Amino acid sequence: MPEQHTDFIFTVAGEELGLVGAGLLIALLAIVIWRALAISADTDDMFGRIAAAGIACWFGFRAFQNIGMCLGIMPVTGVPLPFVSYGGSSMFAGMLALGLLQNIHLRSSAALPTRLLATPRVLVRR
Repeated sequence: MPEQHTDFIFTVAGEELGLVGAGLLIALLAIVIWRALAISADTDDMFGRIAAAGIACWFGFRAFQNIGMCLGIMPVTGVPLPFVSYGGSSMFAGMLALGLLQNIHLRSSAALPTRLLATPRVLVRR
């Protein structure tokens, strides 16, 4: 395999970790994508919704393209596997995207009504 540490990192993970490790790697990426879509669905802000859905699609496309490239069902391109491939700019962009997702989530959960979170008051008659 050419460029195992960058473009074909999924083949290395499959070789070193086996079927269970490769499946676990796909499951972890699916959890990140699912959580980004959940954040997108939970927010009321239109920009936050579009940004979170775009980040989920971005991670999903990169993962599908890289894994498909390693399996031979997609053309060979230079798309790295999110959070796994060697390279500073891809990791930096992915971490920035996760930070943006966290910000969208925090802003959407801060908009929840506080009366639901308050403790109930008990009226005492004398």
